[in-house]
Amino acid sequence: MNLHEYQAKELLKKYGVPVQEGIACNTPGEAEEAYRQIKTQYGSNFAVVKAQIHAGGRGKGTIVGKEQRGVAVGKNADAIKEIAGNLLGGTLVTIQTGPAGKVVNKILVAQDVYYEGPNPVKEFYLSIMLDRTSGKNVIVYSTEGGMNIEDVAHDTPEKIHKELVHPGGPLQGFQARKIAFNLGLSGEAFKSCVKFVTNLYSAYVGLDCSMVEINPLFKTSDDKIIAVDCKMDIDDNSLTRHADIAGLRDVSEEDPTEVEAGKHNLNFVKLDGNVGCMVNGAGLAMATMDMIKLSGGEPANFLDVGGTANAQTVEAGFRIILKDPKVKAILINIFGGIVRCDRVAQGVIDAYNSIGNIEIPIIVRLQGTNADVAKDLIDKSGLKVQSAILLSEAAALVNKAVA
Repeated sequence: MNLHEYQAKELLKKYGVPVQEGIACNTPGEAEEAYRQIKTQYGSNFAVVKAQIHAGGRGKGTIVGKEQRGVAVGKNADAIKEIAGNLLGGTLVTIQTGPAGKVVNKILVAQDVYYEGPNPVKEFYLSIMLDRTSGKNVIVYSTEGGMNIEDVAHDTPEKIHKELVHPGGPLQGFQARKIAFNLGLSGEAFKSCVKFVTNLYSAYVGLDCSMVEINPLFKTSDDKIIAVDCKMDIDDNSLTRHADIAGLRDVSEEDPTEVEAGKHNLNFVKLDGNVGCMVNGAGLAMATMDMIKLSGGEPANFLDVGGTANAQTVEAGFRIILKDPKVKAILINIFGGIVRCDRVAQGVIDAYNSIGNIEIPIIVRLQGTNADVAKDLIDKSGLKVQSAILLSEAAALVNKAVA
């Protein structure tokens, strides 16, 4: 589950991680008042207005129909109000959103961290995630912050550092000091960085994150280390023990079909193809998608109904797939191991009758427990559903449907 920047920062603060302070706002009027509060409390010369969407590249992204950037600086209340008015309700297009963009429903008005002081400011990069190769958590960091880390990794890979941490224990002191040293810090900045990294790792573990990214990790002119931005992804499997975090979910940022699928405990990912597929088991789903490609089609989705599929889940899957206007055919590929094929077949028939007016071809391939009974049910249903036993037969029917 992805979190907005302002939500992630509030969680980090509970673990003693210093962040760029700000106030989340829903209207231009709230943004204007937030600027006044920030100026009074922190003495900021200006404020930064940031669009809150689940996508990166906001600073370089623009609002459709306007020249407004997704992150902008305002030096007075009127400027802040104008920026907020341009952002809120607008569609922000960034390198990560694609041309469709995302609607901005909330903004963050944040303090000025570029205040004057005895030392120069610096921007770094730091993230924590799981390294599946080693089976350990990895802290990835670089002296090159405030830019696309992918570009840094491509152009100057020697500037990317990694520190592996065993998931069974905390970040060791020498590891935190090594990170601060490799970032070229000394004195108070060094001490601040050690504390920052230690507390950030504690937050990563304590919140059951699958990823935390700080870009930029910022050294202020008075040698404080703070998180100016934060991207945080929480492991969905842990939400049962984080009811407070589960309540932060913003479904408006998610694909509506994926949200609906979640309500029916379906594993669904929307794709851009023309053949909808409904399968039980992730491995079979991947093989089915490959088969669709080989037959001349393109998968329109990944949909795993799991091992306990019944008429209700099958019907829900049908309805979700049919919401995609690009779908020219639906392929149902079920291996009856835990779930019986006849149960799935009956679910297909019930769903077909319940939905009605399904004009696109439906191809059903059932193998395993009670597969013969299932095929007989479908063949005698009188519905425009084509059954197949072999995968090659199903592939040929898909090819015919999308040709």
